[in-house]
Amino acid sequence: MTVHTRPADAKKLIHGATGDWEVVIGMEVHAQVASNAKLFSGAATAFGGEPNDHVSLVDAAMPGMLPVINKECVAQAVRTGLGLKAQINLHSVFDRKNYFYPDLPQGYQISQFKYPIVGEGAVIVDLPDGESITVGIERLHLEQDAGKSIHDLSPTQSFVDLNRSGVALMEIVSRPDLRCSEEAKAYVTKLRTILRYLGTCDGDMEKGNLRADVNVSVRRPGEGLGTRCEIKNVNSIRFIGQAIEVEARRQIEILEDGGSIDQETRLFDPNKGETRSMRSKEEAHDYRYFPDPDLLPLDIKADFVEGLKEHLPELPDEKKARFISEYGLSPYDAGVLVAERDTADFFEKVAKGRDGKAAANFIINELFGRLNKDGKDVTTSPVSPEQLGAILDLISEKTISSKIAKDLFEIIYTEGGDPKVVVEERGMKQVTDTGAIEKVVDEIIAKNPDKVAQVQAKPTMLGWFVGQAMKASGGKANPQALNEILKAKLGI
Repeated sequence: MTVHTRPADAKKLIHGATGDWEVVIGMEVHAQVASNAKLFSGAATAFGGEPNDHVSLVDAAMPGMLPVINKECVAQAVRTGLGLKAQINLHSVFDRKNYFYPDLPQGYQISQFKYPIVGEGAVIVDLPDGESITVGIERLHLEQDAGKSIHDLSPTQSFVDLNRSGVALMEIVSRPDLRCSEEAKAYVTKLRTILRYLGTCDGDMEKGNLRADVNVSVRRPGEGLGTRCEIKNVNSIRFIGQAIEVEARRQIEILEDGGSIDQETRLFDPNKGETRSMRSKEEAHDYRYFPDPDLLPLDIKADFVEGLKEHLPELPDEKKARFISEYGLSPYDAGVLVAERDTADFFEKVAKGRDGKAAANFIINELFGRLNKDGKDVTTSPVSPEQLGAILDLISEKTISSKIAKDLFEIIYTEGGDPKVVVEERGMKQVTDTGAIEKVVDEIIAKNPDKVAQVQAKPTMLGWFVGQAMKASGGKANPQALNEILKAKLGI
């Protein structure tokens, strides 16, 4: 493995009783391949279903049953490798990884060890503070998932559901390039975004379709890598962050007390906020890997890879760069909008032929705020891109003010309708008639001589008059015309 020379960042160090520590994190993300059938059988991969309903004789390891590779799963792995800017290995090999577990009927897992389908790549991760880091991808290999043991249906028995057995997984292994829990959470978020854009994994962590094994070690800044512990099967981004914080603290306390870290596999308990030992960490030789005798080496052609490359969608980094250059968005706004492909598509429909910044501001501040409040996203938005575009057109045409636009948005969100028709029917047009605005201003000035004297001495008080005039006009006065008339009348 490459020696890591990334300098220690003082902001990311953990303060212990005897000085500062640096946490080093590597991730093994297991992503369920989006395909209708399993990796080596024709059984369905659909979530749910009765226990053992989606199980073929191959999945159940019946004698004499032979695996047959699913071409679509191979294509999905290659697409993912291309999306990670990684090396695609035209020659790869499936191996048997031998271990016993009740929900592993074969007594081994078919995986890839020495010769994975995808080699080295990289993911650029944008952090909340505006910093970007590059996380190296060491490899991506295909393997089959195990079944599921169920322990809570009986006080005396455990049950095995093989519906997941044989489902195709991509194990995406990062280099130990992450240095804090925030980086790790941002990395998994970005990786999930890439997979969703590609359509190679739905990223649903609640269903277990994306889960992470998190490798954590600590060291004094500038020293070599410490002994790592693996936290197994963490199934939420929030829990990944919590598990890293807890495990790093545990290791620091042991080392500061003069102890040493045992390399082991641990589980994170979010209820207790602790990690606990699961088993001592196995090394590769413990699994007695050898090439699977029932499967030939996987040799794919370069033109197969090129064909997949040609049909890749525009990926988040490229889309973000285009949104910045084409629509004049800030890197932050562009990042928010490309985080989900549906959101990016919604924005483009609204922004087409309009002011991109105005569209982004309205979507991020008004639409997202309202959707979050209702637990919805753009796919279930009551306001369509066409309706939102019509509201923006009314603002740019100065038919309504920004303030009225918020009221109009609320009406469209709750009641629907054509924004232009609603504005006409409800008399929501802003007043641009200077005579009508002057009348409102004259009345306010006449009623508040003390305030007039104050604003002439302190012009920043003009906002009070603007507020009163807006209130009197029901928010319909054209803000620009109102400001000009007030300044003229007040002599400021």
